[in-house]
Amino acid sequence: MIKKKFKILDMHCNSCALTIDMDLEDLDGVKKAQTSYAKSELEVEFDPEKVSENLILETIQKSGYKAEVVLLLKVRG
Repeated sequence: MIKKKFKILDMHCNSCALTIDMDLEDLDGVKKAQTSYAKSELEVEFDPEKVSENLILETIQKSGYKAEVVLLLKVRG
C-alpha cells in the first residue's frame, strides 16, 4: 500500500470533498480517501497493483475536479 497526497482544484464546499472520497473509495484497491475542502488536499491510500495513480486522477476528473500529485507520503508492504 502507498499513500499519496494530491492538490484538488475547483472544490466549492465540503460536499465536493465527500463526492471525491466516495468516488475513489468505490475503486478496487483504494483503502482510504480523505479529502479536505479547507486545505484543498486529498490523501489516498491505495494498492498500486490494483489501482494506478492515473486512474485516481481520472476518477477525480470524472467527479468534476482537477488534481495534481503533491507528495508520496509512505509505502507499506
